Amino acid sequence: MSLKKSRMRWALALIAAVVVGAYRLPGAQPAIKLKMATLAPKDSSTHKALLAMREKWRQAPCGGADLIIYTDGTAGDEPQVVSKMRIGQLQSAALTVTGLAEIDNSASALQSMPMMFRSYQELDYVRSKITPEIEKRFLEKGYVFLFWSDLGWVRFFSKEPLERPADLKKMNLFAWAGDNRYVELMKSLGYRPQPLAATDVLVSLQTGLIEVVPTVPLMALSGQYYRTARHMLDLNWAPLVGGAVISKKAWNSISECARPAILDAARVAGEEIKLKAREENDQSVQAMKKQGLVVHTATPYIESEWRKATEAAYPKIRGSLVPAEMFDRVEALLKDYRAGIGKSK
Repeated sequence: MSLKKSRMRWALALIAAVVVGAYRLPGAQPAIKLKMATLAPKDSSTHKALLAMREKWRQAPCGGADLIIYTDGTAGDEPQVVSKMRIGQLQSAALTVTGLAEIDNSASALQSMPMMFRSYQELDYVRSKITPEIEKRFLEKGYVFLFWSDLGWVRFFSKEPLERPADLKKMNLFAWAGDNRYVELMKSLGYRPQPLAATDVLVSLQTGLIEVVPTVPLMALSGQYYRTARHMLDLNWAPLVGGAVISKKAWNSISECARPAILDAARVAGEEIKLKAREENDQSVQAMKKQGLVVHTATPYIESEWRKATEAAYPKIRGSLVPAEMFDRVEALLKDYRAGIGKSK
């Protein structure tokens, strides 16, 4: 290669470096490496929304952040994930209320009151009013909320027909391992909870350790629970609410100029997860029915039985599963909403 050609190549390389550098903001730094855990199955709509969020994080200003996502509970059940976040093995997680309550049980106000919410509109209204207070509590405990979402209505999937509260009391019921307050509450009400990791549900159904699982249809489908628990009670028990959090230490490690874009991308993901899950639950029920799922419709009379049973449990839930002030706040907001006060705002 001639000296002239060599000098020209070096000049072109220098120009390319200058051009690339011109697009980097002053003070730009390499992307922060973060690890996030979720129970969501790989390639599910929730996982895809998180992957889209990850790409936006990578493109955020000042280096952004690079996210490694562990799906399918491979990083552990939710209580284990929270423990790993506390010691820095994980920096972030997409959790249901069960996991969030391991950090602060104020989050339980959105899920742990069966049949309190009667529609998605009620849930969305109450959530918009109380989440600022919940997020403040989480921040005080060292966690920043990235987004809120939900996966639709929890239904009962059982091995034998289940229609009334008395039927449920005869069956071994899945309960989250580590949620001791819930387990003791259910026992006090005459039910038979069996504490297990969420990753053990299918095998526990197959072996007979449990006979009924309260979960959303899309999880019953993706987890194949319906193949053993072939009966579903069509009753809106409670919304399966969740959200994503990041440790304050990890959040502070992200460049300040990247945080607005990262938070915006996260909230877009949360909304996408919510809307997609609500749509997919109806589709999941239809898909499972084609494979033999038997759906039992709750008549108005049966629904009133369940409502009477759950309302009788509220005094025990208030102050134990749900902080008393949060329980009262939700009840007051729903009263306003149903009176038409919240609907006009």
